[in-house]
Amino acid sequence: MPAILTILDDYQSIALDSADWSEVREHFEIDVVTEHIDDVDALVERLSGSQVVVAMRERTAFPSEVFERLPELRHFVTTGMANASVDIAAAKARGVVVTGTEGSGREVAELVIGMMIALARNIVAEDAALHADGWQHTIGTRLEGRTLGLLGLGKQARWVAELALAFRMRVVGWSPSLTPERAAAHGVAAVSREELFEGSDFLSVHVPLTEATRGIIGAEELATMKETAFLINTSRGPIVDSEALMMALMVDTLAGAALDVYDVEPLPLKDPLRKLSNVLLLPHIGYVTREVYDVFYGQAVENVLAVLSGTPVREL
Repeated sequence: MPAILTILDDYQSIALDSADWSEVREHFEIDVVTEHIDDVDALVERLSGSQVVVAMRERTAFPSEVFERLPELRHFVTTGMANASVDIAAAKARGVVVTGTEGSGREVAELVIGMMIALARNIVAEDAALHADGWQHTIGTRLEGRTLGLLGLGKQARWVAELALAFRMRVVGWSPSLTPERAAAHGVAAVSREELFEGSDFLSVHVPLTEATRGIIGAEELATMKETAFLINTSRGPIVDSEALMMALMVDTLAGAALDVYDVEPLPLKDPLRKLSNVLLLPHIGYVTREVYDVFYGQAVENVLAVLSGTPVREL
């Protein structure tokens, strides 16, 4: 049987068009999986003959159990240089080479600003109304003069701040390690945690998911926010307590939210978030641009060929 390379979670069927796979095809039969496989047994069955797996970010989890059940797997490529859903230590313990790719730039920051505008100007509701023969049903608010609060001030948050300042917004930030000097270097005012939630007109989440940040935005924090405020989460779903957020949106103690990430992805069809009119839902597309995919899959090809030659690159 030929060696198999499997590309997972290619939802848009774009992987083979995003890079030149011709040299890879000289060594592997390429199997592209366009649907999400969330059952472990089904995943192991689909990958049972694969020597190489190319995974798209954190869409499919690879705990130790999965690696243990894939004895033929030799190389695991994750798009991005970190992947919290993959047990890299377990992979290496079984002799699997794990490599990553570069990729994301300002895509997430641009999306955050787009979501803010969509919320402030009721773009989704007005579009739907116009398609249903309506005309002017809402009143928006401008971004200029509003306060954008940033939970965390990492790379993406700094880019969000740069764009928000161009809209003449006031930008504030908080994280346990944020100093006034580091914040000021990016045009951001460092505030207390309480001030972040109480004073923000828009609050954007930019911290990684860790045990310390899981549920860091809960009922208490949401209750202190303005009734006119909006929450934006493009980081990771569990950072925000989903039940507390649902309640705040249902009783209008929060004007609305824009979410690109969820506790479970893809978002289950019966999730009550799908029924709310004051939440903008996107299918985790913060990094999904043609430019990023070109880098993801282009470097995945480079990684595969490098491992074949015995000189791995971008090894994790």
